[in-house]
Amino acid sequence: TRHDCQTFHVLFFKQNLQGGSKARANTVQNIVEGGVAVMGHVGLTPQAISVIGGFRAQGRTANRARQILDEALRLQDAGCFSIVLECVPSNVASIITKSLEIPTIGIGAGGGTSGQVLVFHDMLGMMSHPHHDQFVPKFCKKYAHVGHSIQHGLREFKADVESNIFPGDEYSPYKMSKGESEAFEALLQQDEEERQRKHDEDAKRLKEVDEYETLNLYGK
Repeated sequence: TRHDCQTFHVLFFKQNLQGGSKARANTVQNIVEGGVAVMGHVGLTPQAISVIGGFRAQGRTANRARQILDEALRLQDAGCFSIVLECVPSNVASIITKSLEIPTIGIGAGGGTSGQVLVFHDMLGMMSHPHHDQFVPKFCKKYAHVGHSIQHGLREFKADVESNIFPGDEYSPYKMSKGESEAFEALLQQDEEERQRKHDEDAKRLKEVDEYETLNLYGK
């Protein structure tokens, strides 16, 4: 039903809806009429990379550039409050921006858009593995290299956990009063045998249904 459609899109597309086909514009209109603000997204649409053949710049031919302009206009008419322009030539993005009454946000689309956005993992260099450099978009300028600090922090965290330094008393701030602690122990003693029996039964049941444990797939 239309209500179900609106509910679905409230859950999954309330931030950004990619593509500007007539069908997508109809979806946008239904969502907006349902009271949910929608930001459009044209050009490179990552959610559809299997359809467009991968992460490729869009709008580099006149026909495709015109299609993207028409998509943006269609999304505006459908009720989008803003549109992301991703990986399109700067002149195309500028023309689209000038053709719209709503603001545009560019990512890899030159400086002629109303605003700019980058994926913060890329712009802050959060991924420090050498292979990651192969996948950072050409349009992304790195403003930091925090990936190295993140790696250092994760190594320290791992070492502290393995050596039982963390969390320790310092980072275990929530305590029971002595009276409540004693009362809790008394409650546990009331059904200790029953809980132990249930524990043993559950352990046996889970082991029987755990195919990885049963078949020893990993040689353990």
